Amino acid sequence: MSDVASKVFEDTLGRTVLVELKGGRCIRGKLYSFDQHMNLVLEEAEEITSENNTRKLGMIIVRGDNIVLVSPPPAKE
Repeated sequence: MSDVASKVFEDTLGRTVLVELKGGRCIRGKLYSFDQHMNLVLEEAEEITSENNTRKLGMIIVRGDNIVLVSPPPAKE
């Protein structure tokens, strides 16, 4: 993981992110931790379905090679 990506993830710890996975699944949760492979631990995670329904997942680990994109929260002011 690049230094820039690592810095963005460090600044995002404890904040809510939206993660899109291969296969079109979307998960929203608070970023608890991450590693150099972009494996993410999310707390209070929930899956967002295409019908905009949510399914609570709790604390989960998302394997980095399944991640298509991570949308960080707006920048702190």
